[in-house]
Amino acid sequence: MSNWKDLFTNRDRRFFPEVVVPLARDPLSVTMETSEKSGKDPLDGSGSNSSLNHGSIQEKGVASVPAITTLTYETLRAEVESGIVASGHDTIYDRKAKIINRAILDIGMGRYQWSLFILCGFGWVADNLWLQGVALTLTPLSQEFGISTTDSRFATCALFVGLIVGASFWGIASDAIGRRPAFNCTLFLCGAFGLAAGGGSSWVGVCALYACLGVGVGGSLPVDAAVFCECLPPGSGSILSGLATWWSVGTLIASMLAWAFIPNFSCDPNGPCTKADNWGWRYLVLSLGAITFAMFLCRFLLFTFYESPKFLVSRGRQDEAVAAVQGIAHKNRTTTWLTEEVLNEIGGYPEEDQPKSMSTIDIIKRSLERFSYQQVAPLFATKRLGISTLLIWFCWTCIGMGYTLFNAFLPQYLGADSSTYVTYRNYAITAVCGIPGPLLSWVLVDIPYVGRKGTMAASTCITGVLLYCFTATKDPNVQLVCSSLESFFQMMMYGVLYAYTPEVFPAPNRGTASGIASCLNRIAGLMAPIIGIYASSNPVAPIYAAGALLLASFLAMIFLPIETRGKQIV
Repeated sequence: MSNWKDLFTNRDRRFFPEVVVPLARDPLSVTMETSEKSGKDPLDGSGSNSSLNHGSIQEKGVASVPAITTLTYETLRAEVESGIVASGHDTIYDRKAKIINRAILDIGMGRYQWSLFILCGFGWVADNLWLQGVALTLTPLSQEFGISTTDSRFATCALFVGLIVGASFWGIASDAIGRRPAFNCTLFLCGAFGLAAGGGSSWVGVCALYACLGVGVGGSLPVDAAVFCECLPPGSGSILSGLATWWSVGTLIASMLAWAFIPNFSCDPNGPCTKADNWGWRYLVLSLGAITFAMFLCRFLLFTFYESPKFLVSRGRQDEAVAAVQGIAHKNRTTTWLTEEVLNEIGGYPEEDQPKSMSTIDIIKRSLERFSYQQVAPLFATKRLGISTLLIWFCWTCIGMGYTLFNAFLPQYLGADSSTYVTYRNYAITAVCGIPGPLLSWVLVDIPYVGRKGTMAASTCITGVLLYCFTATKDPNVQLVCSSLESFFQMMMYGVLYAYTPEVFPAPNRGTASGIASCLNRIAGLMAPIIGIYASSNPVAPIYAAGALLLASFLAMIFLPIETRGKQIV
C-alpha cells in the first residue's frame, strides 16, 4: 500500500539495487559458470540455456539467490540490432524501447501485472457501467422531464459525444503528460461528474453532465489498454481477452443497482411524475458515481503505479525509466539486469547538445503524426495486411453501431410488454449471463483450428442471429432467453476482438491502427441513437439493423487473412 508521502513524491526515482543482476560480457564465461553450478558439461546440450526469467529460488528455507542469466551485452546488442532492421526505425529512443521490452520480458508476468489487470479492469468496468447505466435511466428520465421515450435517447447521444472527446483527448494527453496522470484522472472526472449528474434538475443539465462524465470514462479504455500492454511481457497477449470480463462486471453492477432502485423509487407510469417521487434513477446514478470514485481511490491510494518506462525515455528521464523497471521487478519479487549503463552502451549515449527531453508540443505533434499518411500508409504495405486493416476497421464500425442500437436501449425493449420490476430483473439476469463469455473466449483462442478468427466469427454470427430471434416474439420469458444468450456470445466476441486487433498490426503502426478502429467504433456508437430516433417508427427496426450489422461483421471476419494464434507478435 502506498503511504501518504508517496502521493506527493516522485516514485519513479526510487531505485532497488537489490534486484539488479549485472549482465556478463563474455557469453562463454557465463555458460561455464552455469555449468559449474549445475555440474553439467556446457557442451553436452543438456543444461538449461533459457533462463531469462530472473526469478529467485528458495529451497527448504534457504535464502533466495538470483538466477544466473545467459543474456549478455553481446546477445542483447544483437537482438536490438535485429529488431531495428525488422522495424526500419533506428533512433536512440527505438533502441532503448527495445531494451526495455526485453527487460520486461525477462521479469515476466507477476504481482505487478496482475494488480494492473485488476486496476485496468476498473476502466472496462467504468466504460460499460455508464453506457448501461445511462440506458437504464432513459425511461424514468422521460417520465420526470416530460420527454418522449424516443427523444430520451438523446441522453445516450450526449454520453457518446463525451466518449469521443475523451478518447481523443486522453489518448494524446497520455503521450504528453504521461500515463500515470491520465490513468488516475479519467476515473476521477467520471466519478465526480457522475455524482453531480445524480443531482441534475433539468433535462439539458442531466445530458450535459452525462457528456462531461463521458469525457472522463472515454479515456479509460485507450489509456488503460496502453498502460497494461506496455507492462505486459510479450507472449501474454491472450490475457487482453480476459479484460473484457470486467466489461461484463460493469453491466452486472449497473443492472443490479437499477433493479434495486428504479422499480421501488420511481413514479407511477400512469400518474404525474415529480422529482420527489422519482428518486430511483438518481439513487442509481449516485451509486455508480460513488463506485467509480471508489475505483479511482483504489488506484490512487492502494497501488504504486510506475510511469511507463517508454514514456520516460521519450522525455529524456532515463534514470526514472530504469527505476520504474526495477520497481516492477521488486513488486514481482524477481530480478532485472536493466541499468542506465546497459541503456547507454547498447541504446546509445544522449548527445550533450541534444535537448534532455521532448517538449510537450513535440509530444503532441508526435501523437498526431500517428494518424498521418506516413503512419497509415504502412498498414497497406502488402495486399494481405491492407485487406486485414480494412476488414478490422469495418468490423469495429459495424459492431460499434450494432451493439449500441440494441444494448443501449435494451431496458426499453424489455419493458415494452413487462412491468418495471420484471424489466429490470430480466436486464440483471442478462448481465449475469454475459460474464462467462470472455472467460470461454480466453480458452478457445488458443485451440488449433479455432483460434482467434474462428472464435470471433462464430460468436459474432450467433449474436446476430439471436437479435433476430429476440424480435420474433413479445413473450418476456422468450426475450429473456434470447437476450441472455446474446449477452454471452456478444461478450465472447468483444473479448477476442480486443485481443486480436493489436496483435494483427505491426508494432510501429499498431497504435495508429488500433486508435482509428476505436475512433470508428465510437463514432458509429454516436450515430446509433440518432438512427434509433429518426430512422423508422417501427420500434424493432433498430434491432433488425443491429442484427444485420453484426452479420456483416461476421462475413468480414471470415475473410480476414491473418490468424495470430501461436504467432509471435512483433
